[in-house]
Amino acid sequence: MPKREQLLSELQRSEDYGILLAAQVGGVPNELQLIVETAVYDAAAEGLRPRNNYIVRALGVREHRITLGVFGGLQFTRDHSLLHHHNTPRFAVSFQGKPARLHEAILDISQAYASTFGVWRHITEISADINRAMPLVELLSSGEGLLGVMPKPLAERMVRVLEHHGMTATMQAAEPFSDTDEHGRSRLSELLLIDQTYVIALAFSVEMMGQI
Repeated sequence: MPKREQLLSELQRSEDYGILLAAQVGGVPNELQLIVETAVYDAAAEGLRPRNNYIVRALGVREHRITLGVFGGLQFTRDHSLLHHHNTPRFAVSFQGKPARLHEAILDISQAYASTFGVWRHITEISADINRAMPLVELLSSGEGLLGVMPKPLAERMVRVLEHHGMTATMQAAEPFSDTDEHGRSRLSELLLIDQTYVIALAFSVEMMGQI
């Protein structure tokens, strides 16, 4: 069985746990190495019984947030809102007109952001998403301007919000986007999600460090 599948199989049941023991910089640029131990809860001993140790290498790391310790779930995925900033084109969202209910419009913009990214990103986290040249109240009161430059899924939601509040909204591609490089290799990132810990990278490999 490939080691990635074996690691995942050891974290499927309710009594299965993992421990993220360490995270360190790898031997090549933009590489992270995560040391993961799998374990099973032993009810008789009222504790965790170790199983195997793995090293997970992340190559071409683009973003990460890491907390060491015990975790319950681990997955590799290419379908997650955290990947919008890496795997989707960015669009400039512009508007004309003023909302009839300014503060409701601002609230709906914040809610659209939250519904897109959930707990993973806050509207103030990535400055380019929402125009910071002036406060949002002043921006929307100006009658026209750039709301922000943002990933396509978020841009589409923002256009709907602006139109709902009686404004004219447009989307324009901010920069060329391709999911492959000049050699035909994928530029798309993958996400390793370990409870609230995550690593976004171009590729991951999993190796067993030794059986306990």
